[in-house]
Formats: sequence, structure tokens, C-alpha cells
Amino acid sequence: MKKSIYSVILILTILAACNTKEKSDVKSSPVKKLSYHESYLLEIDKLPKKENPLKDTLQMKKINGGSFMMGGISNQARADELPRHMEKVNGFWMDISEVTNSQFSKFIEATGYTTTAERPAIIEGKTYEAGSLVFDELDSAIWWKFEIGANWKHPYGPNSSIEGKDNHPVVQVSWYDAMAYAHWAGKQLPTETEWEYAAKGGTEDLKYFWGDEFSKATRSANFFQGDFPVQNSNQDGYIKTAPIKTFSNNGYGLFDMAGNVWEWCLDTYYPNAYTLLDKRENGYFKKYHNEKQQKVVRGGSFLCAESYCTGYRLAARMSSTPDTGLEHTGFRCILRE
Repeated sequence: MKKSIYSVILILTILAACNTKEKSDVKSSPVKKLSYHESYLLEIDKLPKKENPLKDTLQMKKINGGSFMMGGISNQARADELPRHMEKVNGFWMDISEVTNSQFSKFIEATGYTTTAERPAIIEGKTYEAGSLVFDELDSAIWWKFEIGANWKHPYGPNSSIEGKDNHPVVQVSWYDAMAYAHWAGKQLPTETEWEYAAKGGTEDLKYFWGDEFSKATRSANFFQGDFPVQNSNQDGYIKTAPIKTFSNNGYGLFDMAGNVWEWCLDTYYPNAYTLLDKRENGYFKKYHNEKQQKVVRGGSFLCAESYCTGYRLAARMSSTPDTGLEHTGFRCILRE
């Protein structure tokens, strides 16, 4: 009898010790610290979100799905636009125009969200004043300078304003800001495949959405004419952003798919993306090597010139870090059914 009791006690002691060890192991396991990127996306996910966005598609166009050849075709095509390849996309709705200052203001009022450019930056323990990047044509070495106080309300610095520019595209918004707006609107950022498909407007084998003739450019897009970056002849009538719908729309009824402002896409940027198609997740490049991983921007801007980046070409790709705001970068959203 005593032997049985001792056996039971011994078993219970061993079990208690094992249980204590398990608890100790759990307690001592380090808690994973979220990266800046992960923390930002978690913050965005907690923002309020509109329900039933398909009930409000008045300022959107339905783009039917289909197949198309994606990539550069002209002698201006860069290495990151090749090889040209076949893509297939499902149907989706796309904003007719780039998101405007007025629309973005409503988002800010509804959520209280603070844009990246309005947040002080903490780098290696040191705090820097909030601001963003402004173009400086006089600095031929860099062209861009960090301006304290520059943000979506003050796109060129603290003394600038968007007053009277409600229908201009919002700028100085980071990829995170664009993701936040899209979340609130119940929409998404387009993949660059969806973006290029929509930009083509149902055409194929063209350099620009209006055709192959550059002579029609000033009637079709807001871009830089002249000796970039020092002398803009301003043939299109706009030195900076133009109001949405100023220039002609493409075959799908979309405005400013070329010029005005660069537009953020969902994808992480890879210079050799078109040779890595099997690495995509749900149709886009999702992997983030670190919080500085660049994101794709498409469409060109008022700073693109035929002698420089030709970013308004249908196949042209560019990129920027997700926490960067620029005076020539905005976005538009899509809605997947």
C-alpha cells in the first residue's frame, strides 16, 4: 500500500515538474517584435472601413477581365520592363481619376489618420522633424530635398497650400497612406498587372495610351516639356499638378493614366520581376525583405520628360520606398468583386 502511494506521489511530482518546465519555457520564449512595416500595416488594419463599397461606384469604371501582353515594346523600354509576356487578369472596378485632395481630406476627417509625412521620424534613436521630399531643379546632383513641414496639405513646404485645389490629385502620400485610404474606402491598390491592363484601355502594342505619336502628348497628359529639369516650356499649361479630368481619357474612360502624378501599386518592386512570375502570391509580389523594400509606382508625372524617364509610357515602371512621400506621387484605387 505504501509502495502504491509512493508511486502515485512520484508520478505526480514528475508531472508537476514537467508542467512547471513547460510554463517556464513558455514564459521565457521571447516575444517577436513587430517591424516598422508590420506595425504600420497592423495600424491600417484597425482603421474603420466602409461597408458595401460596390454600392458607390459612380466615380469608377468596370474593367472586364482578359489577357494581354505586358512589358516594354519600344526602343525606350528599360531592362525592368522585359521580357514581354502574357498576363491574364480578372475583372475589377477602377477609380476614374486619381484620388483628390477633397477625397483624401474626407478620409482624414473620418479616421483621424496621420500621414507618414506628418509623423516625426525616429532613426537610430534620434528623432527628426516631420516632413517630406520636394523637387529642387537647382540641385542637379540630387534634385530632391527633404523639406520640414511638407505634407499632403502643404505639398511644397510649410508655406504652400492646397487651397483651391480640391480637385487636384493628392500628393506627398506614402504607400502606407495609400493603403490606409484604400482600406477605409473598402477598396484596394491595383497590382501593377491590373494597372497596366487598365492603362492600355483595350489597346495592344502601343507605346502610349493615345497611340505611338508623341506629337499628341500635350493634349493627352500632364508632363514636362523642354530641357529637363531646368526649363519647362509648359506647352500643356501646367507646371505642377493639373485638376483631374483635364486631359483626354483612355479607351476605358480612365483619366491621367499617363502623367500628372505617379500612382502607387500594391506590388513590391523587383527590377527582374518579369523573370520571377512564379514568386507572386495572389497575383502580386508580396514579399517584404525589410521595411525599406521598394514599391511599384506607375504612370509617370508632371516631372516626366521624353528626354528623361518617359514614365508616361504604358510599360514604364518606377519605384519608391513605402514610407516616402513626394510632390509628384499619388494613387487611385480599384475594387475587386
